[in-house]
Amino acid sequence: MFKTLMTVSALVLTLAVPAHAREVVDVADLVDRQGPAVVNISTTKLVRKNGDGFPFTLPDDEEMQDFFRRFFPGTPRGPMQEIPARGTGSGFIVSNDGYILTNAHVVRNADEVEVKLIDKRKFTAKVVGTDSRTDIAVLKIPAGNLPTVKLGDPAKLRVGEAVAAIGSPFGFENSVTAGIVSAKGRTLPAESYVPYIQTDVPINPGNSGGPLFNMKGEVVGVNSQIYSRSGGYQGVSFAIPIDIAMEVVEQLKGGGKVSRGWLGVVVQEVTADLADSFGLDRPRGALVAQVQEDSPADRAGLQASDVILNFNGKAIENSGDLPRLVGMAKPGTKIPLDVWRKGKTQTLSVALGELPGEDEAAAKSSRSYSRGGLALSELSADQRRELKLDHGLLVESVTGDAARAGIRVGDVILAVNNGKVATVDAFRKAIATVPKGKSAAILVRRGDGSLYVPLKISGE
Repeated sequence: MFKTLMTVSALVLTLAVPAHAREVVDVADLVDRQGPAVVNISTTKLVRKNGDGFPFTLPDDEEMQDFFRRFFPGTPRGPMQEIPARGTGSGFIVSNDGYILTNAHVVRNADEVEVKLIDKRKFTAKVVGTDSRTDIAVLKIPAGNLPTVKLGDPAKLRVGEAVAAIGSPFGFENSVTAGIVSAKGRTLPAESYVPYIQTDVPINPGNSGGPLFNMKGEVVGVNSQIYSRSGGYQGVSFAIPIDIAMEVVEQLKGGGKVSRGWLGVVVQEVTADLADSFGLDRPRGALVAQVQEDSPADRAGLQASDVILNFNGKAIENSGDLPRLVGMAKPGTKIPLDVWRKGKTQTLSVALGELPGEDEAAAKSSRSYSRGGLALSELSADQRRELKLDHGLLVESVTGDAARAGIRVGDVILAVNNGKVATVDAFRKAIATVPKGKSAAILVRRGDGSLYVPLKISGE
């Protein structure tokens, strides 16, 4: 019975492949040819904990330790211990001198990364670089003459085409699963730079970073995520197209980081109603909701309410198309933009900047200052989408005047004295106009509702 089921499965997969693309007759051939280039990845991170699991770290001061032991009888006396936390993932060899592609989240914060080949050899790997925006990482092991995968073209994939994955789900090395392409060009809520390939290939923890093959035995994607309400596979999995992954790989190999173009706009989807109100023939393009001050877009003359229809000769059908195209462009490049403004098309030229690194972006987006007692950050595109807002500032910490006024961490500030605030600088300028000892009316989104909070400025 088992053999019969396997035969039927192989037959179905073979029939699902376009006739012109049949170079591998079944999944077994694919595994024989490409399996040796797939690797198992094990990671170790040392976590400092008290030996008996006490929930927090004791202060170094002896008197304070005695205080805790007096009032909390279970307080430990022993020193902190480093306990190894282990993880597993998958990867594949992209060059015979030892470069390996995997997911960034597989090796994130790891103190040690070990790679195991199909022939049982093990190597301690060096993390050459990671890019969390695409979830790609490059490893290097000290070995040569290694088997490598064959790369394919994701653009030629067809919805319904058979695909297969090799990886280490739950640590079970060199496991093979198969299915079909369910959709292409998927945009996920927390991702802006990857048009994901959606499949129904069974993917589970440990498969991350492994290759997705077409039936010609070519890698077309890097298995990265699943959609699940249980934590396990539920029929929807996502892979990063291999062409995008390899662009990142080359940059990481060259300098350990990825350089991306930056436009400096916040965009939203053009709905049917918005298209009608703007006089567009149909819903398309990326509607500019905000232009960042002194950004490439600002200098090029882009305005809020412009609809970007074309970027460097490529049509923008959905708002999610724009960040990917901008990110793939080289900083400093002059790019023509076709925008819809006041009922007609205009062409602007913009010199792209360089997208700040994630640490730098976080530092710039979160500003704290004494007047008003607030630390604020500008809402990300994902936060705006989740909250269904087109602007706002997230309250990260509260002191002084703001605490006394009742503003809370997690509130979203929408306006000051009825003036919308979309940036920290805009909030700063609005507060600066309020005389010392007077109050500003702060419109706050809290939970599902909104309320005004009078913020009295004392000058703290």
